[in-house]
Amino acid sequence: MTAPVTHRTQPARTGGPERGARTARDRREVVTPRAWIDGVNPVTRVLLALVLSVPLFASIDVTSGLVAIALQLLCVPLTGLRVRTVLRRIGLLLLVAPVAGVSMLLYAAPAGQVFLSFGVARISEGSIQLAIAVSLRVIALGLPTILLFARTDPTELADALAQVAHLPSRFVLGVLAGTRMLGLFVDDWRTMSLARRARGVGDRGVLRRFFTMSFVLLVFAVRRGTALALAMEARGFGADVLRTWSRPSRLHARDAVALAGGVGIMALSIAAAVLTGTFRFVWS
Repeated sequence: MTAPVTHRTQPARTGGPERGARTARDRREVVTPRAWIDGVNPVTRVLLALVLSVPLFASIDVTSGLVAIALQLLCVPLTGLRVRTVLRRIGLLLLVAPVAGVSMLLYAAPAGQVFLSFGVARISEGSIQLAIAVSLRVIALGLPTILLFARTDPTELADALAQVAHLPSRFVLGVLAGTRMLGLFVDDWRTMSLARRARGVGDRGVLRRFFTMSFVLLVFAVRRGTALALAMEARGFGADVLRTWSRPSRLHARDAVALAGGVGIMALSIAAAVLTGTFRFVWS
């Protein structure tokens, strides 16, 4: 006689729809929200960086640099970056800017009252103004690059360069490979720092450690670039054939608005320098 088969009843799961909605909500929170700048074509961002940079090379005064930096910082909410993130990323600019200013402070042509003179170096009113102006120029030139390309996807940039700018595919693929490899430098630097610290050589001279690790990274970059170039060439990436695109790249009205905003920022910066009487041509 066959024993009866009993089926174990599974307890009913409560909150099914609610659980699914909560999971979808958590997934949305993990994804980085889109910022206004994300809707601007990468080619437009390149043009915008040029618009925000080229006019600053025509003048060397304090006012235009200050106004340009202030207006660029006001656009930070449009980039989706936190102020703390922006400050951390411009740390290198804050280190390079004073170095560029010191050279102008000591060796620029003296103008106005001379405060200190030793050898060929002279510190005067004109050299102090030039030093401040050059330091501000370095920050004003580097800040747009950080704000515009911090969230730019390398693949989207390559698609835009090929479809919108119509650049050769070999050049575009090289740019894509190079931008993809840039992220490896940070990981390599961190790995080498941990390895040197584990070996007990991490505290030997800051400058010596910097130049040694930089040279090693340069060797890694050359070797990786050579291997990548050979691999891409062997797979026909440089062939002159008709290509199709899985993701189209187009220009929209937002691109015109972004370019107009960049022109407005530069126009206000130069106008402020002219109205205050501080505008000064580089070659003057």
